[in-house]
Amino acid sequence: MLRKAVFGTLAVLLLTTFSGVAPAAEGESEDGGGLFKLPPVEVHGFLESRSGYRLQNDKYEKDMSVMEQRMQLDLYSYMDWGDIRFKGDTYNDVVMGETGFDMREANIFARPTDFMDVKVGRQILTWGTGDLIFINDMFPKDWQSFFIGRDSEYLKAPSDAAKVSFFWDWANLDIAYTPQFDSDRYITGERISYWNSNLQRTAGQDAIIHSNKPDRWFRDDEIAARLYKNIKNYEYALYAYRGYWKSPGGFNPGMTQAIFPDLNVYGMSVRGAVGKGIGNVEVGYYDSADDRSGKNNLINNSEMRYLLGYTREIGKDLTMGLQYYLEQMLNFSEYQRSLTSGPARDRDRHVMTVRLTKLLMNQNLRLSLFGYYSPSDKDVYMRPNVNYKVSDNTAVEVGSNIFFGDYSNTFFGQFRDDTNVYLSLRYSF
Repeated sequence: MLRKAVFGTLAVLLLTTFSGVAPAAEGESEDGGGLFKLPPVEVHGFLESRSGYRLQNDKYEKDMSVMEQRMQLDLYSYMDWGDIRFKGDTYNDVVMGETGFDMREANIFARPTDFMDVKVGRQILTWGTGDLIFINDMFPKDWQSFFIGRDSEYLKAPSDAAKVSFFWDWANLDIAYTPQFDSDRYITGERISYWNSNLQRTAGQDAIIHSNKPDRWFRDDEIAARLYKNIKNYEYALYAYRGYWKSPGGFNPGMTQAIFPDLNVYGMSVRGAVGKGIGNVEVGYYDSADDRSGKNNLINNSEMRYLLGYTREIGKDLTMGLQYYLEQMLNFSEYQRSLTSGPARDRDRHVMTVRLTKLLMNQNLRLSLFGYYSPSDKDVYMRPNVNYKVSDNTAVEVGSNIFFGDYSNTFFGQFRDDTNVYLSLRYSF
């Protein structure tokens, strides 16, 4: 209820500001200036129709992977004291049989001093150096949108947060505080089938994941910080996070509900020019605070995560990006001893990625391929995509999410039956 009240108040403020219909103060004309003077408003958005179908027979899910119509409205206003943004999507989701509204952003930005920025409200937060691999970016992701074929912008889910940035000569500091835990929009079985460790098989709508999500305001909160500095064209950053595993990281003792155990993350990154391209290094230590010993088989073990990346142009309007990612489980021997049933995870999970992007026809046609390959899990995930700008306002897109692997319990292998192809038509304004 408090969240609704907070954002309801913010919505009223937005509407009042945009409409300029607030009552005038005593002694002030209805169309006079002052606080309620109509500010300039930029309006953008799009209308989109998107459809997609599975290429495999999945007895636990519908044949349609995505079938929806969506309208996004993006309102932006700037005033002497700061900026206001409101962005939201109205959608008709045929697959789930629902019509609804997804508020993507509703925030106020201000710069009270020359060395500090403040943004409060619903916003999209991101940092780190990975390309579709996230180590120190502990802000919510929408994995369902990512895997069913929505635009890649929907991978980033919104946060209800206050972000404060400080700018000094010696370094810059970002602090993001979320008063109520914002989890990922994770795989539940409603749209995408997955490996169910309780049933020891692939499941979907027959075994929807139910979770016990921390939801108390100012008690089940999160805080993330980034300290960064540019030195001779290289960006160095330190990260810290205190909160919870963003997707369920364990089960309750009765294994009837998925849970979000406490999690602390500490990391660093470096990014800058290497030869003719851009290189990056990122490291993160995942401290699973509810099971530091690794003896509780119902809670994720602590981990070390490493990333190396390199991107450069290899031809005219042709760019290639390569990444190597390592996820290393700590206290692995304790994990093995605590395991009671089912296939065991490997201590080390290796993933390599490649991104190829080619622009043609005066950059109106974009061909892209992003691929993940895990030699340890022996699975693959590929994202081919073609986007063509018919005009300045209209674009057609076709793409696919392709999964395959040797085992049904690995990260990408579990989605083998979720392979799909999609098509969209978008009109932007």
